[in-house]
Amino acid sequence: MNPIVPRQFHGIAWLLALALSLPLLAHAAEPLASWNDGPSKKNIIEFVQAVTDQTSKDFVKPEERIAVFDNDGTLWSEQPMYFEVLFSMEEIKRLAPQHPEWKTTQPFQAVLENDHKALAASGMEGILKIVGATHTGMTTEAFDDYARTWLTQARHPKTGKPYTEMIFQPMLEILDYLRSQGFKTYIVSGGDTGFMRAFADKVYGIPPEQVIGTTFVTAFSINDGKASILRTPKLAHNDDGPGKPESIDAVIGRRPILAFGNSDGDLQMLQWTAAGPGKRFMGLVHHTDATREWAYDRQSQIGRLDKALDEANKRGWTVVDMASEWRRIYPYDDATPKQVQ
Repeated sequence: MNPIVPRQFHGIAWLLALALSLPLLAHAAEPLASWNDGPSKKNIIEFVQAVTDQTSKDFVKPEERIAVFDNDGTLWSEQPMYFEVLFSMEEIKRLAPQHPEWKTTQPFQAVLENDHKALAASGMEGILKIVGATHTGMTTEAFDDYARTWLTQARHPKTGKPYTEMIFQPMLEILDYLRSQGFKTYIVSGGDTGFMRAFADKVYGIPPEQVIGTTFVTAFSINDGKASILRTPKLAHNDDGPGKPESIDAVIGRRPILAFGNSDGDLQMLQWTAAGPGKRFMGLVHHTDATREWAYDRQSQIGRLDKALDEANKRGWTVVDMASEWRRIYPYDDATPKQVQ
């Protein structure tokens, strides 16, 4: 038997249910709130609707809804230098007392003397030496502690914000939207896997097992009865360029149906995604906003977008114009007035 409930309680219950459902209804009505109503937002939503509609010829089973994202320049900023390189440079300074030879040895001398010209002259070889010296010769737990400590304390030289706040609000919304539609989201980046795992779960909602990056050879050992994994100086896999689809194939074992990048280092990942059967989405974040972020592409030494931009224009991939299509860059920004195109 149902209890007799006064009519006024029925009304209160209905109002309460409506109030609780309003945020959900708003999210459903506008899944990408920080995007203007331009071509990129339209392409993303139409793609997701097509592959999740069971009546559509483009329907994709949930277990095959794999989405991969580059990190630097795609999910967070990368200027004036890749954030992980800035971390490495600070680590060189912290470790310098243990290495007096660095005072007269390049590229370490350049870092200690803040000689940006000499550091630039050392090229990628110099950067790799700096990264190797600060990312290896320790356990995985110790490196994780160093990375987390730096991310907590360090501030971006231009904005003064923690690096973990220099993330793109529109891309956070894509991650949330995709996951709400049964997608599994991965980071596939040239950055070190251990470094990204220090913040990816908290910042992006992407767990450690879904973070793929550059890796060093590791070695298991037991010292004083304690088991640990040591990060050695030998590079195991460079997860950039063709290394990205190679690691996707090895780690995920499925070809993505959606891939997002921002530079030539992401080109092969996008090509690998595009080469699969059925409906596919390939996207590039184009940094065009010198006022709210930075404007750069073909000539930039950081995040160069040249060949991938040509390929995107040729193949009809989605190129996101940051200046015109994003109402907000960072979560802490005020949104610009909504534009209709």
